[in-house]
Amino acid sequence: MTESILLKIENNLAIITLNRPEVFNSFNREMALALQKTLDDSASNDKVRAILLTGNGKAFCAGQDLREVTSPELNPGFKTILDEHYNPIISRIRNIEKPIISAINGVAAGAGANIALACDVVVASETATFIQAFSKIGLIPDSGGTFFLPRLIGFQKASALAMLGDKISAQDAEKMGMIYKVFSPQDFMDEAKIIAVTLSQMPTKALALTKKAFNASLNNTLEAQLALESKYQIESAQTDDYSEGVNAFVEKRMPNFKGQ
Repeated sequence: MTESILLKIENNLAIITLNRPEVFNSFNREMALALQKTLDDSASNDKVRAILLTGNGKAFCAGQDLREVTSPELNPGFKTILDEHYNPIISRIRNIEKPIISAINGVAAGAGANIALACDVVVASETATFIQAFSKIGLIPDSGGTFFLPRLIGFQKASALAMLGDKISAQDAEKMGMIYKVFSPQDFMDEAKIIAVTLSQMPTKALALTKKAFNASLNNTLEAQLALESKYQIESAQTDDYSEGVNAFVEKRMPNFKGQ
């Protein structure tokens, strides 16, 4: 049986590929649990300093495999799907102390769209599309969709996209601030890897603290956030990479960060 999740490590970068192209990389239980394990393995691997998440074939991820939820024998039920599949994936993406880049090669629908948008940096091919497909089958956005989407593009736009289920092009997603950048299909994966490798060579601990600060900002008051910035800045200033960065600036050379 073909593995539903592929992992390749190169240049301090873990490339994780959703690999059920015959069903547009839609999630079943096996794939959801395999992605969690692969994220955990990448998080604990000291050689990995950034993670790139993409899909194999024409789609990034079409969300939940509906054949699973409509099968009396296979259906785990929505509570299990959310509590054991999608919610743990979103929690891992936000709490892993390494930058996670999602490279959207094709359609990202339902949970697939929201997993993509939970990542730290989202880039897409010009052929990619984003769809909050839930309302089309009588469901609500899950996998953090009601949390991240309003914060990315504003309450009104997010509400409309969630309720109407409009298909959004990669170009429109970039314009509305949903994603970072769009590239041509020919250059897309090379450009995504350049961004991911760049992040894998940067001060990893400072990036981790930046990520933690952004997470906290979603709920903090200004005063609490200022105090947290002070705390994390002091931690950053105690790293070897900070010393290397300052020395490189003074010596007018490129820094050689080690992630320490």
